[in-house]
Amino acid sequence: MSSRQTVSFLMQRFREIGIRPVTRRGQNFLIDHNLLQVLVDAAELTPQDVVLEVGTGTGALTALIAQRVTAVVTVEIDRHLFALASEQLLGQPNVTLLCLDALASKNRLEPRVLEAVAQHTQQAPSCQWKLVANLPFNVATPVLSNLLAGPVVPSTMTVTIQKELAERIAAAPQTKAYSALSLWIQSQCHVRIVRMLPPAVFWPRPKVTGAMIHLVVDADRRQGIADLGYWHQFVRAVFLQRRKFLRTVLLSTFKRRLSKADVDAILEQLGLGPSTRAEQLDVATMRSLCEAVRAKAPDWRR
Repeated sequence: MSSRQTVSFLMQRFREIGIRPVTRRGQNFLIDHNLLQVLVDAAELTPQDVVLEVGTGTGALTALIAQRVTAVVTVEIDRHLFALASEQLLGQPNVTLLCLDALASKNRLEPRVLEAVAQHTQQAPSCQWKLVANLPFNVATPVLSNLLAGPVVPSTMTVTIQKELAERIAAAPQTKAYSALSLWIQSQCHVRIVRMLPPAVFWPRPKVTGAMIHLVVDADRRQGIADLGYWHQFVRAVFLQRRKFLRTVLLSTFKRRLSKADVDAILEQLGLGPSTRAEQLDVATMRSLCEAVRAKAPDWRR
């Protein structure tokens, strides 16, 4: 199946079924078989792994993954593609197909997805679970972000996403792409952009360049975050007005919990001047700032 995912094959199958790719669902199929292999190789899969795939599509990538791991849980929201993938993956006993939205909301994964993964990992306690996917561009950010918000997270995430999103995830302080997402992911993961993907390797061709990215979750980094939920909301809050001075942002965000004297004392404690902006702070400094604020405003939640 995987070797046949070409433009001509896809167009023929879609005509037979009477469907077209749905742009609003980010349906852009990776048609370069070599790149599918690169994606699977970059994931460093082992026979003990359980893999979650979001966006089954036609099942081409699923079939490649299934050859290397103990189990694959793959999720497809489109019932027509789900039917096509079910046909193509018939006879793959280690593949579990789910026809549903992987996201319960923009801030939460669908529990049934994680439950299906847990069922497989519980059968082999020593196994790891990983995300490997040609992610639909429209859900890439919430999928990656929400997977890191729970108590049990994948050991790695190897995905294709928009180039702009990959650059935001990997961005350094004091760059245009540096954002709350950069801090959220880098505070928990090692980030590597594997390669860029021109529009021509997808069908239909997107208007943007893609990228293949590999994230390795660092258990020590995660354990160093005292309150994961607080940290997540904190970095999002301070970047809502990224060009304003950090002092102003903190006073506005915590106006009912921190006085001007409190904010000034925190900034002085960390050696941050009155003209400091959030986009200038690296992960370690931002975490120290978050903990100093949390010590004085522990009950804050947006």
